[in-house]
Amino acid sequence: MDALRSQFQLDPNVIFLNHGSFGATPLPVFEVYQEWQRRLERQPVHFFMRESSRLLRSAREALAAYLGARPEDLVFVHNATFGVNVAARSLPLQPGDEVLTTTHEYGACINAWEFVCARRGARLVRQPITLPLADEAQIVEELWQGVTPRTRVLFLSHITSPTALTLPVQALCRRAREAGILTVIDGAHAPGQIDIDLGTLGADIYTGNLHKWLCAPKGAGFLWVRSELQPQIEPLVVSWGYGPERTMFEDNDFISALQWQGTDDISAYLSVAAAIEFQRAHDWPTVRARCHTLLAETLAQIEAVTGVPLYYPRQAPRLFHQMGVAPLPLQPDIAAFKERLYTEHRIEVPCYAWQGGHYMRISVQAYNTPEELSQLVEAVTSLLRVAATN
Repeated sequence: MDALRSQFQLDPNVIFLNHGSFGATPLPVFEVYQEWQRRLERQPVHFFMRESSRLLRSAREALAAYLGARPEDLVFVHNATFGVNVAARSLPLQPGDEVLTTTHEYGACINAWEFVCARRGARLVRQPITLPLADEAQIVEELWQGVTPRTRVLFLSHITSPTALTLPVQALCRRAREAGILTVIDGAHAPGQIDIDLGTLGADIYTGNLHKWLCAPKGAGFLWVRSELQPQIEPLVVSWGYGPERTMFEDNDFISALQWQGTDDISAYLSVAAAIEFQRAHDWPTVRARCHTLLAETLAQIEAVTGVPLYYPRQAPRLFHQMGVAPLPLQPDIAAFKERLYTEHRIEVPCYAWQGGHYMRISVQAYNTPEELSQLVEAVTSLLRVAATN
C-alpha cells in the first residue's frame, strides 16, 4: 500500500478513511483528466463539433468492456443520483402503483422517488431489512415481504450507503423478473469495489459512480438500460441530441438523447479508461482483497472496544468489501464525536445517526496503511473512554 499511497494527492497530514463519499483520483489519472481539459480549451469548436462524439464512443467502449456490457446500452451521466432521476422520471408509473425499496437506501435517491411518486399518485414502500443479518437469504426474504400486486418497480442499492451491505441483487433481479417487476439498481459504490457483469446481473436499469471506487475524476458516472426498455427513457435535459434532426451524435436514440446536455466539460468521462487502466496495472483484485482484510480486522478490533456487535454475519464475510460500518455506543452528540476525530486526531471518517443507532462508516482504499487503521482504533478507544467518564 505504501507504493500506491504516493500515487494519490491526499493531504499527508490527514488519515483519510472516507473514500466512499467522494473518492480520490490517482495523480496519473488526474493528469490525463487535465490534459483532456487543455485539449478542449485549445480549440473548443473542433473538440465539441468534430471530436466529442468519437471520443465519447471510445470511452463508452472501454467502460462497457469493464462492466460486461454492450457500449450501445450505456451512456455517461454525472453521477448515480442523476441516473436514478432519469430512471424514476422515465418509468410510466400510474396512480396506485408501488415502488419497493429498503430502509437502507441513499437519501438523495429516495428523494427522487418520493418526488416522482407524489406527482404520479404512486407510493414508495420502504421495506425494513433487520440487523444483524443471518445471511443473504434473509435479505431476499425480508425484502420480498414488501411485494404486493401493485409493485411495479424494485429499487435497490448494489452496496448500501448507510450500512455498506452488498445486497444480493442478482437473486433479487431474477425473482423480480419472474414476477414482472422492473428493477432499478443504484451502483454508486459498486464499480471498482466489486466485480460487475451487467450482462448476467439481470437488472433492467443500472446506474453507477465511477468517481468513487474506480477512482475516476469527479463527475463521471454511467446509466445502463436493457435494450428493450431504452425507448422509454427520457432525458432530463432536452438538447441537440434529441429527435430525428439531432446534429451532435451519430449514436442510437438512447445515447444521443441523453449524452448531449448542452455545453459541458466531458473530460471526466474521457478519463474513465485511464482509471480502468490504472487499476489494471496495479493488480486491483489483490489491492481490494488486502483492503478488505484490513477493514475486517479493524471492525473486529472496534467491536472488541465498544462491545457493540457487528451486524455482518461472520459466516458471510463478503456482505461487505472495502467499506464497512462499525456500530458505536450511543453518543450525546455523534456529530461532535466525528468532529473530535478530525480536529484532535486528524481522522476523516463519517460518524452518523441511522435508524436509532450511531455508526462509523470506514472506507479502506489502496492508500491506507495498517498504522492508520490502528490509529483509528486508538482514537475511538480514547474518545469513548472520555465520554464514559463525563
